[in-house]
Amino acid sequence: MLGRRSFLLGLSLAGCSRCDRDASGAPSVSGAASASSTIAATVLPAVVPEKPEITDAGVGARGQVKTETWTLPGDGRAVAIVPAWAKPDEKLPMLFAFHGRGEANKGPALGVMGWPKDYALLRAIERVCTPPLTTQDFEGMVEAKRLAAHNDALRARPFAGLVVVCPYSPDVDLRKPAQIREYSEYFMKTVLPRAKKELPVLGTPSSIGIDGVSLGGALALRIGFGNPEAFGALGTLQAAIGEDQVPELTELARAARSKNPSLKLRLLTSDKDYFRRALRTASTAWRAAGLEHDFEDVPGVHDYPFNRGPGAIEMLLWHDRLLARA
Repeated sequence: MLGRRSFLLGLSLAGCSRCDRDASGAPSVSGAASASSTIAATVLPAVVPEKPEITDAGVGARGQVKTETWTLPGDGRAVAIVPAWAKPDEKLPMLFAFHGRGEANKGPALGVMGWPKDYALLRAIERVCTPPLTTQDFEGMVEAKRLAAHNDALRARPFAGLVVVCPYSPDVDLRKPAQIREYSEYFMKTVLPRAKKELPVLGTPSSIGIDGVSLGGALALRIGFGNPEAFGALGTLQAAIGEDQVPELTELARAARSKNPSLKLRLLTSDKDYFRRALRTASTAWRAAGLEHDFEDVPGVHDYPFNRGPGAIEMLLWHDRLLARA
Protein backbone atom coordinates (compact mmCIF):
# COMPACT_ATOMS: atom_id res chain seq x y z
CA MET A 1 0.00 0.00 0.00
CA LEU A 2 1.29 3.41 -0.87
CA GLY A 3 1.66 6.00 1.82
CA ARG A 4 -0.49 9.11 1.46
CA ARG A 5 2.43 11.45 0.92
CA SER A 6 4.25 9.39 -1.68
CA PHE A 7 1.07 8.42 -3.50
CA LEU A 8 0.07 12.00 -4.12
CA LEU A 9 2.19 14.70 -5.68
CA GLY A 10 5.22 14.81 -3.45
CA LEU A 11 7.27 12.84 -5.96
CA SER A 12 10.31 14.53 -7.44
CA LEU A 13 10.06 15.88 -11.00
CA ALA A 14 13.82 15.60 -11.52
CA GLY A 15 14.50 13.19 -14.35
CA CYS A 16 10.82 12.53 -14.98
CA SER A 17 9.60 12.30 -18.55
CA ARG A 18 7.31 15.13 -19.50
CA CYS A 19 4.50 12.96 -20.69
CA ASP A 20 1.70 15.28 -21.70
CA ARG A 21 2.06 18.33 -23.86
CA ASP A 22 1.60 21.70 -22.24
CA ALA A 23 2.62 25.26 -22.96
CA SER A 24 6.26 24.50 -22.21
CA GLY A 25 6.60 22.35 -25.35
CA ALA A 26 8.20 18.98 -25.91
CA PRO A 27 8.99 16.60 -23.06
CA SER A 28 12.43 15.92 -21.65
CA VAL A 29 13.63 12.39 -21.12
CA SER A 30 17.28 13.18 -20.53
CA GLY A 31 17.06 13.18 -16.75
CA ALA A 32 17.13 16.94 -16.36
CA ALA A 33 14.48 18.61 -14.20
CA SER A 34 11.48 19.87 -16.16
CA ALA A 35 9.41 22.92 -15.27
CA SER A 36 5.90 22.20 -14.01
CA SER A 37 4.51 25.71 -13.63
CA THR A 38 2.37 25.39 -16.75
CA ILE A 39 0.71 22.08 -15.87
CA ALA A 40 -2.54 23.85 -15.01
CA ALA A 41 -2.80 24.99 -18.62
CA THR A 42 -3.34 21.40 -19.72
CA VAL A 43 -6.46 20.92 -17.61
CA LEU A 44 -9.30 20.72 -20.10
CA PRO A 45 -13.06 20.42 -19.52
CA ALA A 46 -14.20 16.84 -19.16
CA VAL A 47 -15.64 15.38 -22.33
CA VAL A 48 -19.13 14.08 -21.69
CA PRO A 49 -20.06 10.94 -23.62
CA GLU A 50 -22.64 11.38 -26.36
CA LYS A 51 -24.94 9.01 -24.46
CA PRO A 52 -24.81 8.82 -20.66
CA GLU A 53 -23.68 5.63 -19.00
CA ILE A 54 -26.31 3.54 -17.27
CA THR A 55 -25.83 2.64 -13.64
CA ASP A 56 -28.80 0.37 -12.95
CA ALA A 57 -28.86 -3.40 -13.21
CA GLY A 58 -29.84 -5.28 -16.35
CA VAL A 59 -28.78 -5.60 -19.95
CA GLY A 60 -28.40 -2.37 -21.90
CA ALA A 61 -27.92 -1.52 -25.54
CA ARG A 62 -24.58 -2.20 -27.21
CA GLY A 63 -22.23 0.64 -26.41
CA GLN A 64 -23.78 1.53 -23.07
CA VAL A 65 -21.73 0.97 -19.94
CA LYS A 66 -22.03 0.84 -16.19
CA THR A 67 -19.40 2.72 -14.21
CA GLU A 68 -18.28 2.85 -10.62
CA THR A 69 -15.52 4.78 -8.91
CA TRP A 70 -13.50 3.10 -6.19
CA THR A 71 -11.73 4.76 -3.31
CA LEU A 72 -8.60 2.78 -2.49
CA PRO A 73 -5.97 2.85 0.29
CA GLY A 74 -3.56 5.76 0.31
CA ASP A 75 -6.02 8.15 -1.38
CA GLY A 76 -6.04 5.92 -4.46
CA ARG A 77 -8.84 5.86 -7.00
CA ALA A 78 -9.94 3.68 -9.89
CA VAL A 79 -12.89 3.79 -12.27
CA ALA A 80 -14.37 0.50 -13.46
CA ILE A 81 -16.24 0.51 -16.78
CA VAL A 82 -18.43 -2.52 -17.45
CA PRO A 83 -20.32 -3.22 -20.70
CA ALA A 84 -24.04 -2.99 -19.96
CA TRP A 85 -24.90 -5.26 -22.88
CA ALA A 86 -23.19 -8.28 -21.34
CA LYS A 87 -25.40 -11.10 -20.15
CA PRO A 88 -25.95 -11.22 -16.36
CA ASP A 89 -23.68 -14.23 -15.82
CA GLU A 90 -21.16 -13.44 -18.57
CA LYS A 91 -17.49 -13.12 -17.68
CA LEU A 92 -15.39 -10.77 -19.79
CA PRO A 93 -11.73 -9.97 -20.44
CA MET A 94 -10.33 -7.03 -18.50
CA LEU A 95 -8.10 -4.16 -19.54
CA PHE A 96 -6.19 -1.83 -17.21
CA ALA A 97 -5.68 1.59 -18.84
CA PHE A 98 -3.23 4.12 -17.38
CA HIS A 99 -3.54 7.86 -18.00
CA GLY A 100 -0.83 10.41 -18.80
CA ARG A 101 1.15 12.86 -16.72
CA GLY A 102 -1.34 15.71 -17.02
CA GLU A 103 -3.88 13.66 -15.09
CA ALA A 104 -1.29 12.51 -12.55
CA ASN A 105 -0.79 16.14 -11.62
CA LYS A 106 -4.51 16.77 -11.15
CA GLY A 107 -4.58 14.51 -8.10
CA PRO A 108 -6.63 11.33 -7.54
CA ALA A 109 -10.19 12.70 -7.66
CA LEU A 110 -9.79 14.45 -11.02
CA GLY A 111 -6.91 12.46 -12.46
CA VAL A 112 -8.74 9.15 -12.28
CA MET A 113 -11.23 10.52 -14.81
CA GLY A 114 -8.53 10.82 -17.48
CA TRP A 115 -9.67 7.89 -19.61
CA PRO A 116 -13.40 7.91 -18.79
CA LYS A 117 -13.93 11.63 -19.49
CA ASP A 118 -10.90 13.67 -20.54
CA TYR A 119 -9.96 11.04 -23.15
CA ALA A 120 -13.60 10.25 -24.06
CA LEU A 121 -13.22 6.49 -23.58
CA LEU A 122 -16.97 6.04 -23.04
CA ARG A 123 -17.66 7.66 -26.40
CA ALA A 124 -15.03 5.41 -28.03
CA ILE A 125 -16.72 2.32 -26.57
CA GLU A 126 -20.04 3.44 -28.01
CA ARG A 127 -18.53 4.05 -31.42
CA VAL A 128 -16.65 0.74 -31.75
CA CYS A 129 -19.93 -0.96 -30.87
CA THR A 130 -21.86 0.88 -33.60
CA PRO A 131 -19.64 1.01 -36.69
CA PRO A 132 -18.75 2.11 -39.26
CA LEU A 133 -16.09 4.27 -37.66
CA THR A 134 -15.53 7.64 -39.29
CA THR A 135 -12.66 10.07 -39.65
CA GLN A 136 -14.41 12.23 -37.05
CA ASP A 137 -14.21 9.39 -34.52
CA PHE A 138 -10.42 9.57 -34.90
CA GLU A 139 -10.44 13.36 -34.47
CA GLY A 140 -9.29 13.56 -38.11
CA MET A 141 -6.11 11.58 -37.38
CA VAL A 142 -6.46 8.42 -39.47
CA GLU A 143 -5.45 7.30 -42.93
CA ALA A 144 -8.18 6.05 -45.25
CA LYS A 145 -6.57 2.62 -45.56
CA ARG A 146 -6.40 2.08 -41.81
CA LEU A 147 -9.95 3.34 -41.29
CA ALA A 148 -11.20 0.88 -43.92
CA ALA A 149 -9.23 -1.95 -42.32
CA HIS A 150 -10.78 -1.27 -38.91
CA ASN A 151 -14.28 -1.21 -40.38
CA ASP A 152 -13.67 -4.39 -42.35
CA ALA A 153 -12.46 -6.09 -39.18
CA LEU A 154 -15.50 -4.89 -37.22
CA ARG A 155 -17.83 -6.23 -39.90
CA ALA A 156 -16.10 -9.60 -39.75
CA ARG A 157 -16.02 -9.66 -35.94
CA PRO A 158 -17.98 -7.05 -33.98
CA PHE A 159 -16.45 -5.54 -30.86
CA ALA A 160 -17.27 -8.06 -28.13
CA GLY A 161 -16.59 -5.96 -25.05
CA LEU A 162 -14.09 -5.52 -22.26
CA VAL A 163 -14.25 -4.49 -18.65
CA VAL A 164 -11.89 -1.50 -18.48
CA VAL A 165 -10.36 -0.43 -15.17
CA CYS A 166 -8.73 3.00 -15.08
CA PRO A 167 -6.51 3.43 -12.00
CA TYR A 168 -5.17 6.76 -10.86
CA SER A 169 -1.38 6.83 -10.91
CA PRO A 170 0.86 9.53 -9.43
CA ASP A 171 3.64 11.33 -11.30
CA VAL A 172 6.06 8.44 -10.95
CA ASP A 173 9.67 9.22 -11.79
CA LEU A 174 10.45 6.51 -14.33
CA ARG A 175 14.18 6.80 -13.66
CA LYS A 176 13.81 5.94 -9.98
CA PRO A 177 13.25 2.19 -9.51
CA ALA A 178 11.94 2.62 -5.97
CA GLN A 179 9.00 4.74 -7.15
CA ILE A 180 8.18 2.31 -9.95
CA ARG A 181 8.41 -0.63 -7.57
CA GLU A 182 6.19 1.08 -4.98
CA TYR A 183 3.41 1.84 -7.43
CA SER A 184 3.70 -1.55 -9.12
CA GLU A 185 3.33 -3.34 -5.79
CA TYR A 186 0.33 -1.18 -4.93
CA PHE A 187 -1.29 -2.02 -8.27
CA MET A 188 -0.57 -5.75 -8.10
CA LYS A 189 -1.59 -6.15 -4.45
CA THR A 190 -4.51 -3.71 -4.24
CA VAL A 191 -6.04 -2.76 -7.61
CA LEU A 192 -5.71 -6.02 -9.54
CA PRO A 193 -7.03 -8.32 -6.78
CA ARG A 194 -10.06 -6.10 -6.13
CA ALA A 195 -10.90 -5.94 -9.82
CA LYS A 196 -10.69 -9.73 -10.16
CA LYS A 197 -12.86 -10.20 -7.08
CA GLU A 198 -15.59 -7.63 -7.66
CA LEU A 199 -16.01 -7.31 -11.44
CA PRO A 200 -17.61 -9.73 -13.95
CA VAL A 201 -14.29 -10.84 -15.42
CA LEU A 202 -12.64 -14.13 -16.27
CA GLY A 203 -9.63 -13.20 -14.18
CA THR A 204 -7.18 -15.51 -15.94
CA PRO A 205 -3.83 -14.02 -17.02
CA SER A 206 -4.56 -14.61 -20.71
CA SER A 207 -7.76 -12.56 -20.36
CA ILE A 208 -6.10 -9.51 -18.72
CA GLY A 209 -4.49 -6.66 -20.64
CA ILE A 210 -2.51 -3.63 -19.56
CA ASP A 211 -2.00 -0.43 -21.56
CA GLY A 212 -1.53 3.30 -21.20
CA VAL A 213 -0.72 6.55 -22.92
CA SER A 214 2.51 8.54 -22.55
CA LEU A 215 3.55 8.29 -18.88
CA GLY A 216 0.85 5.62 -18.55
CA GLY A 217 2.37 3.69 -21.44
CA ALA A 218 5.80 3.71 -19.85
CA LEU A 219 4.27 2.66 -16.54
CA ALA A 220 2.38 -0.18 -18.24
CA LEU A 221 5.68 -1.43 -19.69
CA ARG A 222 7.33 -1.47 -16.27
CA ILE A 223 4.40 -3.16 -14.52
CA GLY A 224 3.82 -5.63 -17.34
CA PHE A 225 7.47 -6.61 -17.71
CA GLY A 226 7.80 -6.89 -13.95
CA ASN A 227 4.78 -9.21 -13.70
CA PRO A 228 4.55 -10.91 -17.09
CA GLU A 229 2.73 -14.00 -15.86
CA ALA A 230 -0.22 -11.83 -14.75
CA PHE A 231 -1.12 -10.55 -18.24
CA GLY A 232 -1.99 -11.78 -21.69
CA ALA A 233 -1.39 -8.54 -23.58
CA LEU A 234 0.78 -5.50 -22.94
CA GLY A 235 0.21 -2.47 -25.16
CA THR A 236 1.35 1.13 -25.18
CA LEU A 237 0.27 4.40 -26.79
CA GLN A 238 3.02 6.99 -27.34
CA ALA A 239 4.90 5.56 -24.35
CA ALA A 240 7.18 8.12 -22.69
CA ILE A 241 10.57 6.45 -23.08
CA GLY A 242 13.99 7.76 -24.04
CA GLU A 243 16.38 6.18 -26.53
CA ASP A 244 18.85 5.59 -23.72
CA GLN A 245 16.25 3.35 -22.04
CA VAL A 246 15.85 1.03 -25.03
CA PRO A 247 18.60 -1.49 -24.05
CA GLU A 248 17.12 -1.86 -20.56
CA LEU A 249 13.57 -2.21 -21.88
CA THR A 250 14.72 -4.77 -24.42
CA GLU A 251 16.28 -6.89 -21.68
CA LEU A 252 13.13 -6.53 -19.58
CA ALA A 253 11.02 -7.60 -22.56
CA ARG A 254 13.29 -10.59 -23.18
CA ALA A 255 13.05 -11.68 -19.54
CA ALA A 256 9.27 -11.21 -19.55
CA ARG A 257 8.85 -13.34 -22.65
CA SER A 258 10.99 -16.09 -21.15
CA LYS A 259 8.52 -16.27 -18.25
CA ASN A 260 5.41 -15.87 -20.42
CA PRO A 261 6.11 -16.80 -24.06
CA SER A 262 2.51 -16.04 -25.05
CA LEU A 263 2.58 -12.44 -23.79
CA LYS A 264 1.46 -10.19 -26.66
CA LEU A 265 3.24 -6.85 -27.05
CA ARG A 266 2.55 -3.64 -28.93
CA LEU A 267 4.26 -0.28 -29.33
CA LEU A 268 2.16 2.44 -30.97
CA THR A 269 3.48 5.88 -31.90
CA SER A 270 2.43 8.67 -34.24
CA ASP A 271 4.03 11.05 -36.72
CA LYS A 272 3.95 13.98 -34.25
CA ASP A 273 4.70 12.00 -31.12
CA TYR A 274 7.59 13.36 -29.02
CA PHE A 275 8.69 9.78 -28.33
CA ARG A 276 8.44 8.47 -31.89
CA ARG A 277 12.16 8.09 -32.47
CA ALA A 278 12.69 6.23 -29.20
CA LEU A 279 9.74 3.93 -29.88
CA ARG A 280 10.91 3.15 -33.41
CA THR A 281 14.35 2.39 -31.98
CA ALA A 282 12.77 0.12 -29.37
CA SER A 283 10.81 -1.76 -32.02
CA THR A 284 13.95 -2.30 -34.09
CA ALA A 285 15.84 -3.55 -31.03
CA TRP A 286 13.02 -5.91 -30.05
CA ARG A 287 12.89 -7.42 -33.53
CA ALA A 288 16.67 -7.85 -33.54
CA ALA A 289 16.31 -9.67 -30.21
CA GLY A 290 13.69 -11.99 -31.68
CA LEU A 291 10.84 -10.42 -29.70
CA GLU A 292 7.67 -10.65 -31.77
CA HIS A 293 5.43 -7.64 -31.29
CA ASP A 294 3.05 -5.30 -33.08
CA PHE A 295 4.39 -1.89 -34.02
CA GLU A 296 2.10 0.88 -35.30
CA ASP A 297 3.07 4.33 -36.55
CA VAL A 298 -0.11 6.30 -37.18
CA PRO A 299 -1.01 9.96 -37.78
CA GLY A 300 -1.46 12.10 -34.71
CA VAL A 301 -0.24 14.62 -32.18
CA HIS A 302 0.95 13.89 -28.66
CA ASP A 303 -1.99 15.59 -26.98
CA TYR A 304 -5.58 15.20 -25.81
CA PRO A 305 -7.16 14.95 -29.29
CA PHE A 306 -5.05 11.86 -29.99
CA ASN A 307 -6.18 10.21 -26.76
CA ARG A 308 -9.82 10.95 -27.58
CA GLY A 309 -9.53 9.64 -31.12
CA PRO A 310 -6.89 7.14 -32.28
CA GLY A 311 -5.63 6.36 -28.78
CA ALA A 312 -8.90 5.20 -27.25
CA ILE A 313 -10.09 3.35 -30.36
CA GLU A 314 -6.79 1.60 -31.13
CA MET A 315 -6.42 0.49 -27.52
CA LEU A 316 -9.93 -0.96 -27.31
CA LEU A 317 -9.79 -2.82 -30.61
CA TRP A 318 -6.34 -4.36 -30.04
CA HIS A 319 -7.14 -5.81 -26.63
CA ASP A 320 -10.67 -6.87 -27.58
CA ARG A 321 -9.25 -9.03 -30.38
CA LEU A 322 -6.33 -10.53 -28.48
CA LEU A 323 -7.48 -11.23 -24.92
CA ALA A 324 -8.86 -14.68 -24.13
CA ARG A 325 -12.61 -15.08 -23.65
CA ALA A 326 -12.70 -18.50 -22.04
